[in-house]
Amino acid sequence: MLRPWKTLFNISFRTDQTLVRQIADVIRKEIIKGRLERGASLPGSRSLAQDIGVNRKTVVFAYESLIAEGWLESRHKSGTFISENLPLIEEIPKRISKPLVSNFNYIHHHPFEVNDRPLDGNMIVFNEGGPDTRLAPLKELSMAYKRVFQRQGKWKLLGYGSEKGDRKLREMISVMLAQDRGLYTNPADIGITRGSQMAIYLAAKVLVRPGDVIAVENPGYYAVRKLFHEAGAVLKAVNADQDGINVDALEELCLQTKIKAVYVTPHHQYPTTVIMKAGRRIRLLELSLQYNFAVIEDDYDHEYHFGTGNNLALASGEKAANVIYISSLSKLIAPAIRVGYITGPKAFMESLINLRVQIDRQGDTILEHAIAELMEDGTMARHARKVVAIYKGRRDVMESCLRDNFGERISFRKPEGGLACWIKFNQKVNFNRYIELLRLKGVQIVPPGSFYLDNQPSDYIRLGYGSLNKEELIQGIKIMSEV
Repeated sequence: MLRPWKTLFNISFRTDQTLVRQIADVIRKEIIKGRLERGASLPGSRSLAQDIGVNRKTVVFAYESLIAEGWLESRHKSGTFISENLPLIEEIPKRISKPLVSNFNYIHHHPFEVNDRPLDGNMIVFNEGGPDTRLAPLKELSMAYKRVFQRQGKWKLLGYGSEKGDRKLREMISVMLAQDRGLYTNPADIGITRGSQMAIYLAAKVLVRPGDVIAVENPGYYAVRKLFHEAGAVLKAVNADQDGINVDALEELCLQTKIKAVYVTPHHQYPTTVIMKAGRRIRLLELSLQYNFAVIEDDYDHEYHFGTGNNLALASGEKAANVIYISSLSKLIAPAIRVGYITGPKAFMESLINLRVQIDRQGDTILEHAIAELMEDGTMARHARKVVAIYKGRRDVMESCLRDNFGERISFRKPEGGLACWIKFNQKVNFNRYIELLRLKGVQIVPPGSFYLDNQPSDYIRLGYGSLNKEELIQGIKIMSEV
């Protein structure tokens, strides 16, 4: 028999978060603490809503969010239960005298100085999942620029600033990470970079000594593999499936060899778009502490999620002491706006910032300050809501076009987020010839062979839909089908 819900916890509702988010957060924390055990049943939505004084739909949405994330499961005619698939969670002792600290090695770099970088486009281009530059908030950004230059004392922004990036932008990113991704970090431990690629490069240079083993998702992001390889790493592929990277296979690898770090894209796995479920997230963090390796979390398109689950950052977990978190504002604004950021353990970040100075003395302080103003006045949040709705519509158009034009010739899952689809051709295709013929018809796609570590022939392609409007998607998919 269920215990009354009020005896389990109390919710003190705040105004800075939605009721759905707050209820989901409390249930999630109770599971992590071990007070709600695997397989335990939860009160009905009507009962819980009455107990805590909210609308029943609010509880329903909170439950749906946690089901989508893998924390809960719904059983037909039985109710809602704590997921049986979660691992046994060992609660971190509360009476711990010193905080949990990172326990992986890294290369310590010292200060120095240097500089700069460019982009491309053509025809109907199905890219890897970039945004539509036509939707960029150029008017708002230009107005913010103008305000910066009209402000008293503006000359101060024209000199050398902090190598970590504009202070105000780091503060606004810290607030955004706390509110939207559950990640609480000190602005002093955030580094602004020229896009997330620079952040990954810096992390690799700080972490990797020649011969170090780096685990990467397979299929995965080819640019990261190249970057780590050139840093001297030995790459080991760990297969990804419908729930993200296979943590059992990762543990097997840890038993065979010492690994320095694992690179993951848990929010929308690249290139398959799948979401890493809660059980795997917890196990991955536990393994990082058990085997002393870093977890590089590349959260490259967090804003573009269309499902019910919020999927907080992996770095927000209670056992995330070894996580290095990387993300970007470039996909939200436009690729030409090279603003990425990275945060991680304090000592690691100090070394990384010292290295960053050697590559680039500082970023674009004026641009960073202007973006900070747009974040502060709510412009960026409004822009995000607007483009998420547009991209969700384009995702639906893409799905419809693919099914209507290709039918049984392809297989794919409708992505819950991101700006691309992962598509399997059910018949053998000569992709070199296919790409050549498509170009003659004015359509460009990404060559598929680079997603796997061994460059094995693949029947899959990643088709980005975000940068194309409805008419372009309809025309482009029709041509692809005909060719």
